[in-house]
Amino acid sequence: MALINENYLKLQAGYLFPEIGRRVNEFIEANPDKKVIKMGIGDVTQPLVPSVVKAFHEGVDEMAKGETFKGYGPEQGYAFLREAIAKNSYQDNGIDISANEIFVSDGSKCDTGNIQEIFGNDNKIAICDPVYPVYADTTVMSGKTGTCQANGYYDGIIYMPCTKENGFIPELPTEVPDLIFLCYPNNPTGTVASKKELKKWVDYAIANNAIILYDAAYEAFITEDGIPRSIYEIEGAKKVAIEFRSFSKTAGFTGTRCAITVIPEELVAYDTTGKTHSVKALWNRRQSTKFNGVSYPVQKAAAAIYSEEGKKEVAEIIAYYLENAKIMRASLAEIGYEVYGGINAPYVWVKTKNDMTSWDFFDKVLNEANVVGTPGSGFGPAGEGYFRFSAFADRENVLEAMERVKNLA
Repeated sequence: MALINENYLKLQAGYLFPEIGRRVNEFIEANPDKKVIKMGIGDVTQPLVPSVVKAFHEGVDEMAKGETFKGYGPEQGYAFLREAIAKNSYQDNGIDISANEIFVSDGSKCDTGNIQEIFGNDNKIAICDPVYPVYADTTVMSGKTGTCQANGYYDGIIYMPCTKENGFIPELPTEVPDLIFLCYPNNPTGTVASKKELKKWVDYAIANNAIILYDAAYEAFITEDGIPRSIYEIEGAKKVAIEFRSFSKTAGFTGTRCAITVIPEELVAYDTTGKTHSVKALWNRRQSTKFNGVSYPVQKAAAAIYSEEGKKEVAEIIAYYLENAKIMRASLAEIGYEVYGGINAPYVWVKTKNDMTSWDFFDKVLNEANVVGTPGSGFGPAGEGYFRFSAFADRENVLEAMERVKNLA
């Protein structure tokens, strides 16, 4: 008989965002006359910028001609895009990352989950709490955990609480992990880590032969000076860190799919005898076996954001979303909510009033204001009592949503 991967049975309920979708769809079906404003899932609303669309069309046109048609591309990504990424995102900012250390994929969500395939199941995983749920769920799926306890925590995962008391920056864990997920600017809290904080983590990883899995999907939203956009701004990080970046929120590629994983040449992991192995080589082997690369037109479109016009257009889109976040912060603070994030990230993290649970607040906002956000507990037990609003919305909807929330009983 065919046997399932029983690790999937350990997962609790459904994945967070499909559950939100289910509840919202039920409400819409029961209330077809209501206008629901969705500010939950971090999906962009503004169209691809003109430079990207132009390049996309050019790429498609090339695929229609025999002399320029492209079949299978390199699994690591076309050189023209990897070189543009290396130069514009790293080298121009004083970071020594080469094109050969960059992998182009169809999403950082995929890569942050799939990366665990190249690491053994005896590794101890540390994740922040609350944080993007993919890290915990894929750790469970890969067989690195026990069952979920009544408090919402899985045996075998080292949870690092991020609360307002510690500024949503976790303490170094006393139980030493082998793999450490960090996400800054953070999803869902919208907070950032200073160079001093990241140096602490890099030194910790070096001292313990650990590897940091650094999700920098929202680095383009950083507005304050001195906040690192890359883990590789920290001395020693190339020895202990993998970085994930995305075109989804930066350039509106949520429906187009393109992302970046950076694995430095000097990063190594160990086998059970203590022998070192190139992590980059292992990931390259995995990708060559399981992935056929991102389509040529998509990669050509992605490269267009590094043109002078593309940079300007993308910056305007990011500023648009950040202005949405500013409006949300001000509106929510005005009516007495504790508000975090929204300055260097497109997410606003809100403390519910009167100790209301995250899902109860979700239902209240949906039913009474017809606005959708994301319950904080869906990001981990320490997110209970919080709520995330996404700034990825049309301006008119943001203004209307905030007025509706102001009028909640």
